[in-house]
Amino acid sequence: MQPELVDTGKLQREVEALLFVASEALSIKDLARITGAEQSEVSVALQKIDEEFALRGIVLREIAGGYRFASAPEAREAVEAYLLPPKTNLSPAALETLAIAAYMQPVTKGEIEGIRGVSADSVIATLLDRRFLTESGRKDVPGRPIIYKTTPEFLEAFGLRSLDELPAIDVDGATPVELALPIPTLRGDREASAAATSDGVDGVEGREINTASETEPEPSAV
Repeated sequence: MQPELVDTGKLQREVEALLFVASEALSIKDLARITGAEQSEVSVALQKIDEEFALRGIVLREIAGGYRFASAPEAREAVEAYLLPPKTNLSPAALETLAIAAYMQPVTKGEIEGIRGVSADSVIATLLDRRFLTESGRKDVPGRPIIYKTTPEFLEAFGLRSLDELPAIDVDGATPVELALPIPTLRGDREASAAATSDGVDGVEGREINTASETEPEPSAV
């Protein structure tokens, strides 16, 4: 049966309900397993949901390897006014540490401190508490330090489908690079992340600093 001919009425309602109650993004494979439908049928249902909700206050987003409902970007101000508690933004130090972990993971606290040049105890504790980092075992070196990696919550907050969408950087290059990371709104068990659900898929943008200077023309000989 061709996907476009599938009657997805009942399936579409089931998928909508699952996306509504789920606390995380659901993949097509997950939705197919739960509903007992074929993955091609789920894809058609998702396409119809996307089309029907495109101009509503709730939209369908593909994020962190799956799908979930989110507030529309046009409703951001109203959603943030209702949801955002004070002082939920990450500090520059936390963003810097998170960027190092994202690119070097799995990474130890000592490796982060070696790059930043300062202690990372409190910053790592904050990122663990807010579920942007998680412990991922221990490194097989003397002392067996804990290694850390980013979480699905990190992908969701920064609007990334996967770590492959992180901007490429030339680690060995001589040109300085500045990563313009957005400051996400954090979501606890009782809070929704307005920044992660109302901005659309913003991604993480990198901006290269141009250090080249213009060369003045040599004076012409008389």
